[in-house]
Amino acid sequence: MKPFPALPLQAFVPYLGYRYKDVQVTNVPSIPVRGIDAFASSGMASTMASLGQFDIIHFHALGPAIFSWVPRLLARKIKVVVTCHGLDWQRSKWGKFSTLLLKWGEQAAVNFSHEIAVVSEELQHYFWDKHKRPTSYIANAPASYPFSDPDFTFGRSQGLTQGQYIVFLGRLVPEKRPDLLVKAFQNLQTPDWKLVLIGGGSDTAEYTEYLRKLTASDPNIILSGELLGNRLAEIVRGAGLFVLPSELEGQPLALLEAMQEGVPVLASDISVHRRILGNERGLLFKEGSVEDCSAALAWAIQNPESMTRSAELAKEYIQVHHNWDYIAEDWIETYRKLLGLSAPVKTPALSGLS
Repeated sequence: MKPFPALPLQAFVPYLGYRYKDVQVTNVPSIPVRGIDAFASSGMASTMASLGQFDIIHFHALGPAIFSWVPRLLARKIKVVVTCHGLDWQRSKWGKFSTLLLKWGEQAAVNFSHEIAVVSEELQHYFWDKHKRPTSYIANAPASYPFSDPDFTFGRSQGLTQGQYIVFLGRLVPEKRPDLLVKAFQNLQTPDWKLVLIGGGSDTAEYTEYLRKLTASDPNIILSGELLGNRLAEIVRGAGLFVLPSELEGQPLALLEAMQEGVPVLASDISVHRRILGNERGLLFKEGSVEDCSAALAWAIQNPESMTRSAELAKEYIQVHHNWDYIAEDWIETYRKLLGLSAPVKTPALSGLS
């Protein structure tokens, strides 16, 4: 199979690119207007890829999948793959027209793709129940954090003490419910603990401003904005608890990252969180309930030994069930089947022979 390009979204950039190992990255122009930029650049990328000499075009997410018909029209030999990372049309930040477009993207994926992959079993059930469309469940895996400062210099500069703060990591959008976590934290009588919200908005300026007002008078709540690299690794690794209060998730990579790092986790009891955490890999609270979240926070803080044991089990679970080596094998096999290629024959090693 030929390596196919990763096409990032760029506004008014020259038609330039670069090569990283076996991946050719090609920049695609877009229109930097909210609601139009991603749509325009996805259409451009789909057309450019369809005119290239590629075996497979792989769309990620339901928005770009609205153009999955393009390669079927322009290049019938190209196989089309769509990965659904979540039902994006359910996200509350989208207006009526954007929601409709995302639903069209879902239908286009069903109608035009040769293969749909989903990142959770919940999504697999959804596509079968809704569309009677078989899908392949291929999990995601968390990114590996880089080295971080063992002296916790950046964390201390923010007034934090290792093991005595709670972290939320994600986009500051309504469906992830950082506001609920803020209210639950403010109900606690734990002056020695702090709450750190890591992340930026995503076309949600009004909601982000609401969070700023909600936290403005509380010195124990830090809105750090987006953190990257060593600083992100330092703050996540130093946390006493990671919390994800979402009401909607596809497969929450931030949660998987915290589990991989051995940080104790607390999450809302939506289906995907229940499956990932089970009965022993973390703590759950009733989705949408400030009171239940507050009670769970208090229990987690008061029972560090139990939370540490859960974190150890969670780390082992990630190493087995969200392992990049296994995921890469699943994708290679999926691509081979689409192209009618047989798997390579593995010659067994013959010990003692030279």
